[in-house]
Amino acid sequence: MEQAASGAEPAGAAGGDAAEALDRPLPDGVRRRVVALVSDAFGGLTVAELPAQLRQYARFTPNRRAKFAGNAMAAALESDPLFRQRIGERISHSQPELAGALESGSPPAAADPVDVAAAAYVLRPPGWVKLVAAAGEEAQRADAERADEEARRELERLREELAVARALTKSETERLRTELEAARKEAESLHRKLRSAQSDVKRGEAALRRVHAETETVRAEAAAAVSAAESETRRIKARLGEAESAVEASRRAAREGRSVEDMRLRLLLDTVLESAQGLRRELALPPAAVRPGDTVDAVEPGRMSPKDVAARALSETDPALLDQLLALPQSHLIVDGYNVTKTGYPTMPLEKQRLRLLGGLAMLAAQSGAETTCVFDGAELAAPVLLAPPRGVRVLFSKPGVTADELIRQLVRAEPPGRPVVVVSTDREVADGVAQAGARPVASALLLKRLSRI
Repeated sequence: MEQAASGAEPAGAAGGDAAEALDRPLPDGVRRRVVALVSDAFGGLTVAELPAQLRQYARFTPNRRAKFAGNAMAAALESDPLFRQRIGERISHSQPELAGALESGSPPAAADPVDVAAAAYVLRPPGWVKLVAAAGEEAQRADAERADEEARRELERLREELAVARALTKSETERLRTELEAARKEAESLHRKLRSAQSDVKRGEAALRRVHAETETVRAEAAAAVSAAESETRRIKARLGEAESAVEASRRAAREGRSVEDMRLRLLLDTVLESAQGLRRELALPPAAVRPGDTVDAVEPGRMSPKDVAARALSETDPALLDQLLALPQSHLIVDGYNVTKTGYPTMPLEKQRLRLLGGLAMLAAQSGAETTCVFDGAELAAPVLLAPPRGVRVLFSKPGVTADELIRQLVRAEPPGRPVVVVSTDREVADGVAQAGARPVASALLLKRLSRI
């Protein structure tokens, strides 16, 4: 049906469109009035009569349609003759007098030029281009006149404001001059009072200095008298002390029959002994069990070291090697966590990697009894890890700016020389570093094989 309707468009109209065309864009006022006419006539069409790009706006109100579909309606009106014909029919029905006048070539003189141009653009009567151009010129002329009128009104308003401002400025200037004169007089009065007050202060300061000088003289004389009295008192006390000491010495010598020197030596000895016994009771010191020979570092008979285990005929990939190392007395197992998990199960999420490794290490620590520490790199964490370490396993994350490798080397350096320390890592730099510090490095694959047997 639409194709038939499109074919039914009058040949004269099509020829007129082809013969007449705008050589410049529609003036803004005419374009807005065209969009408003199309939006009002839009509601009288069925969905089937609308172009495909405008059907989505069929249920919009005219105001919303003009706001959101203005560009689309203008484009359809220009490119779709059938749609333009249907809109023109609606305009002819709603404004028959204006449409008839345009068809006869004599638009009403009292009509708004913008309305005439918008209707002519839609209806496309002969000479419509001249009507649109004339309306654009008229609208521009009206805009210019309106702008001139507004400029004149604005100029008058600014002149009035300027006159008011000048009057206010003049009155404000007079007021400020009056206030300035009053302030100047008050400042002169204050200066006179200040000079008088400064003279009084200077006289008072001079009198105060004299009083201070007299006070210092009196204090010096009193201090000299007190010092002389204290010196005499000390001299008398010294003589009295000497006399008392001589009397007491005579009494002790007569009572005990011993010399003063022997008595002092015995008193000192008793004091030292009682002090030593009291200190031993206070610190609860046990009898000494360590002898100097015990402090010499050496290998005791029958005791193995990590190097002794390494010298045995076991393969570097044999899990029994790890069991022998952990069987050493006071052994400490340090595990490079992510190095092991990314060797054994790299496709799992980091959280599941940690849980799987820590679960295996907990069972290994329970079987071997060795101290176990698992180190993870904290740089890969987006937030603090909420993790309950399993029993028997110490879990550490490196601080920001510190790698897990450096944390492992710190743990190895913290151990005393001679303690068996086993470090699990495939990283060659880590292995060489801990080996220089006295630890025994083993590959991550060896630990993974050992954990697979649990």
